[in-house]
Amino acid sequence: MKSWSIGVVGLVALAVFVASTYGPTEGLVAVGILASAAVGIGWPHFLAVPAKKTLAAVIGLSGAGSALAAGFVPAPGFLDATPAFIAAGVIAVFVVQLIRGTGQAQRLESTLGSCAGVLLSCLGAGWIAGARFNGIKEMVLVAALSAAVALLAGLLRWPDRVVAPLGIVAAGLVAPLAGLVFSNIAIVAAIVVGVVIGSVLVSFRRMVTLRLGRLNFPAVLGMGVAPVWAVGALCYFIDKLLIY
Repeated sequence: MKSWSIGVVGLVALAVFVASTYGPTEGLVAVGILASAAVGIGWPHFLAVPAKKTLAAVIGLSGAGSALAAGFVPAPGFLDATPAFIAAGVIAVFVVQLIRGTGQAQRLESTLGSCAGVLLSCLGAGWIAGARFNGIKEMVLVAALSAAVALLAGLLRWPDRVVAPLGIVAAGLVAPLAGLVFSNIAIVAAIVVGVVIGSVLVSFRRMVTLRLGRLNFPAVLGMGVAPVWAVGALCYFIDKLLIY
């Protein structure tokens, strides 16, 4: 599959995440579990590492647990359980590598890459926490629009040295405009949200351009969903630190 299809998958996933925040918490948690499963299945394929099924289960289950906890723990500790699921997932990754035995191919790459997958899968619970936080959805909408602009910039078939600053600047400009139109979020806080989210998403585009070899559908699915899912935590923490 073409690399630009990753951006399309990311835009579709982003639309699903935002739409689900306006529904019941149970629906949002269900979407979070599906997103974690998509990251779990696709991330090992994108990394092209061995033991894909086992690592997919570790990554997916860690994220699903984090999403469940974020959806049902009492306020205000929506993400209190997330570090525990990250730690459990990382430990499970090391256990998998120990079971594989010494001398196995790509052992270091598999360990580090899978630990990163666990982190991305678990951080997506921030979308759920952001939707539950004070019951206010404005920051979710501002973050989503910034992410959409950065993803659209990533679809351009231009060099990374052009697309990266373009995506960051565009996301940083769209966020305060969205904040003025859809909410009373301060301009500085909105700019921070846009720049941070834009920076993260264009960084993942660089990972795609550096990867060698063909992309299958699981790899496209995992790489399309993972960064969009993970920026939910950034949205939530910026919301807490700069606005409330």
